[in-house]
Amino acid sequence: MTCASTTEPQSALAARAENLVKRYGSGDAIVAAINEVSIDIPAGSFTAIMGPSGSGKSTLLHCMACLDTPDEGRVWVGEQEATSMSDRQLTQLRRDRIGFVFQAFNLLPVLSAASNITLPLNIAGRDPDPAWFDVVVDAVGLSDRLRHRPGELSGGQQQRVAIARALVCRPAIVFADEPTGNLDSRTGTDVLELLRRSVGDFGQTVVMVTHDPVAAAYSDRVVFLADGRVVSGLDAPSPRSVLEHMRALGGHSDRGDLLASDERADHER
Repeated sequence: MTCASTTEPQSALAARAENLVKRYGSGDAIVAAINEVSIDIPAGSFTAIMGPSGSGKSTLLHCMACLDTPDEGRVWVGEQEATSMSDRQLTQLRRDRIGFVFQAFNLLPVLSAASNITLPLNIAGRDPDPAWFDVVVDAVGLSDRLRHRPGELSGGQQQRVAIARALVCRPAIVFADEPTGNLDSRTGTDVLELLRRSVGDFGQTVVMVTHDPVAAAYSDRVVFLADGRVVSGLDAPSPRSVLEHMRALGGHSDRGDLLASDERADHER
């Protein structure tokens, strides 16, 4: 069995959230990590989600990726409403239509790079499409590292393995949570260029949480969260425009993060 393509028409939505609410705690200590959040993710797009610590950006990502269950609201992946599914149906949806890339690479140390890439397919009892596997491996630049185990790879190479693992089944959408957070600047740039290429060359859909204006500038659109709500959006972002937008949010932005981002944005100009 080969991995079937799940590429959506470019006019379709790869994912959608409607009035999402996710609360943590109880009693007087209850907190709404996200509060009445609605967002559309067009197929074939690259969307960045930004906001200060505690703004709810990772919670939103996890709810949309079906890794967490919202207390209220609904989530769709393509035309399928995830919030009405059973646990078994959610498992199949995550396996067949969603790719994940996280700050932690989450690779199995005893397996080779090739085996880590195909692990989700193997668990599902599927064989990889050899031609597509070669395309993905070539795109991430790992053709000469497939027999190496994670401990024999650099951090950037390990993250490329994680990205290849996310792309190899041609998911409807890839969710990335701070994918460059553990990488140096040069390696992080390589990973961002790879994600950008997966959208431009392969028609993939990517949603990425980041705190970095330079990283966000690789996206088509930035969605800004604060205090658990969507407060604004920015199309065709640049590092400088993202930074200025963060400043315009005033109290929603952390001064230390802005100063560090300012230095990076100046460097990238």
